[in-house]
Amino acid sequence: MAEKVLMKGNEAIAEAAVIAGCRHYFGYPITPQTEITEYMARRMPKVNGVFVQSESEVAAINMVYGAAGAGARVMTSSSSPGISLKQEGISYIAAAQLPAVIVNIMRGGPGLGTIQASQADYFQATKGGGHGDYRLLVLAPNSVQEMIDLTIEAFDLADKYRTPIMILGDGAIGQMMEPAVLPEPVERNVDKSKWATTTRAKRTSGGPNVINSLFLQAEDLEKYNVVLQEKFATIANNEVRFDSYLTDDADIVVVGYGIMSRIAHGAIDKLRAKGLRVGLLRPITLWPFPYMAIQNLIPTAKKFLVAEMSAGQMIEDVMLAVVNRRPVYLCGKMGGVIPTVDQMIKEIIRVSEAV
Repeated sequence: MAEKVLMKGNEAIAEAAVIAGCRHYFGYPITPQTEITEYMARRMPKVNGVFVQSESEVAAINMVYGAAGAGARVMTSSSSPGISLKQEGISYIAAAQLPAVIVNIMRGGPGLGTIQASQADYFQATKGGGHGDYRLLVLAPNSVQEMIDLTIEAFDLADKYRTPIMILGDGAIGQMMEPAVLPEPVERNVDKSKWATTTRAKRTSGGPNVINSLFLQAEDLEKYNVVLQEKFATIANNEVRFDSYLTDDADIVVVGYGIMSRIAHGAIDKLRAKGLRVGLLRPITLWPFPYMAIQNLIPTAKKFLVAEMSAGQMIEDVMLAVVNRRPVYLCGKMGGVIPTVDQMIKEIIRVSEAV
């Protein structure tokens, strides 16, 4: 049995990427995710990989585009304003149907904001931050162990669907240290010969592969968009992930991800001890969002409380799921403020007493 090691969340992501077979990393330092870049700078040369600290975030994402087009397992990481700079490239990668992993360890905003933890990039990640009709499959870990497990899974999902995958973590999860188990590397043989821009000599038949997202004729672009939307629909139908805690008999269901789900978990335990029936639904995929999981709780839950470190972004998806059949409340913290368990308890009690 593998032993547990004490790791910081950001470093766990980086080592998990190596375990998953990532050998190309392009990034630019920005707090609170800089440890990923630092770790990869040390680790990539030891595994015969490629590390480049690019001159900018724009350069980094276009290096990812090129490496992904050549069939490499590739990753980049940044934090909020840095991810904003990558948006054009992310849209290009999605349009070109290339696999890549993009990590966003969120900080407070808007603008330069603060280096403290935040969850205010939810809209950017889940609604398509760049231009055009595209979606990112977005995974939201809430522990160092999930940083490892979901990063490894992200690379596999990226290859499976030929699409960029985003790991969306808040700065608290990225900076915290916890014991976690690192799995053994597994050899993954993914056939990329039908699309990667490898030489003809590496393929048994056919002409050169061409990576493209430009269609000058509107009808051609529409046909291509239909193909993309069919893929996104397949992802939405097959890749929803969530976790629930004490929701079977809960009068109040708290919906939260990342660090907020952990704070809510602690508050729920204390309130359960006092007889208040509270449960937690934690989305693990922020897109596709677990709409049905929330809808299935409507017959028993009387109220929903969305806990997020933003002015209220995920709450819109919860409200779409509830469709006015139950009241939905917000516990929102902004600018990098992280509530305590006691503050969360007060918010839940406030909701329980609301008429």
